[in-house]
Amino acid sequence: MKHVSTKKERDKAVILEVVRRFGPASRVEIQKLTRLRPTTISDLVRDLLREGKLLEAGRSDNPTGRKQILLRLNEEYGAVLGLEFDAESVVAAVLDLHPVIRSLVRERTIVDRGRDGLVEQLLACAQKALDEGGVRKESLLGIGVADPGLIDSRNGISLSSSTLEFWRDVPLKRIFEARFGVECSLESNTRARTIAERIRGAGQMADDMIYVDYGAGIGAGIVCRGTVLRGHQESAGEFGHTHIREDGPSCKCGSFGCLEAIAGAPAIAGRARRAVLEGTNSEVLTLAGRDPANITGWHVLQAAAMGDKMCLAIVEDLGEHLGLGLANLVNLMNPELVVLDRRLELAGPSLLEHLVRVVKRQALCHSTERLVFRYGQFQDEGGVLGAALRVVDGVFEIPALKPPQFLIEAESQGQKV
Repeated sequence: MKHVSTKKERDKAVILEVVRRFGPASRVEIQKLTRLRPTTISDLVRDLLREGKLLEAGRSDNPTGRKQILLRLNEEYGAVLGLEFDAESVVAAVLDLHPVIRSLVRERTIVDRGRDGLVEQLLACAQKALDEGGVRKESLLGIGVADPGLIDSRNGISLSSSTLEFWRDVPLKRIFEARFGVECSLESNTRARTIAERIRGAGQMADDMIYVDYGAGIGAGIVCRGTVLRGHQESAGEFGHTHIREDGPSCKCGSFGCLEAIAGAPAIAGRARRAVLEGTNSEVLTLAGRDPANITGWHVLQAAAMGDKMCLAIVEDLGEHLGLGLANLVNLMNPELVVLDRRLELAGPSLLEHLVRVVKRQALCHSTERLVFRYGQFQDEGGVLGAALRVVDGVFEIPALKPPQFLIEAESQGQKV
């Protein structure tokens, strides 16, 4: 939790959060919601207007009584930076405090220069987004990074990634804070996408929801009673490493038969590539520019939607295995909603229909009778939006008053007071 030294700082944060959540709002409405004294509200609102954090938004339309001046948040008084990366791409975006994306940069991930090369690419991509967004250093309020692997969010360390083997123990929080001079928060890309879909997308603020993140890996964001589950060591939702088949292929995590190794985007691309090299005629080769080495999982999904028989068979197998994994999650978590990565929609409506059939066949009837399935609303922008939403929540977090120094010293020494 953030701390401040004076009640005035705390009360200003309270007013900002009230206007952000309930605005446009009048001073009278702010008083009803905060119970602060009217004179205190007037003084603090005057400060916030002068600082450019609040704006006047006309007058209220109440039928009787004096028309009150309404106040709204100035969502452009500062900016946040969101960044997401995986084995395929790096995406960086500048967002206002709504947050709405103002500029976005997308690059293919450079994986042949190791850890240091990727760190430099992330920093350069972030700077490019800031430059294109016209953001001055003093206007940047925070940075959110969505990482593809296991993380320590408290210390801001990327621990490991099954899709980027060289990516281990990277202190991303420290690296970004040293370069840009503002606080940086680290999140897993699956949880970042889950936050974006739940708050701004297909999740529609569902209290119990599963989001399936599909790409180089397969992750699951699990929302239970409105809270995104993290687990004891923040590895909750490693859906791609659930065991699906006893005789399955080896996985980069070191195990065998993992869902990711059978049905992840690289896995289905590999199946298509082998079939083409063995002489199978397929539209996937056309989509890949006639070069089998360029075939991706996304090409396979697209070719299946075009009616390509070989790719349809691969996608049917994908639906079977992904559906079996989802059935287990549904039995374990009993969600009201399952949101699938929008990129899976490339395969056409048949994949979603197949997934629903498999889940309803394998999961408990009680758990599926009211269960809703739908595709997400976001593609590449989902991760940066979710990372930014976390940063914005931190910007508007209502701080506590800083405890007296003797308590701080006692706590740091592990003493009971």
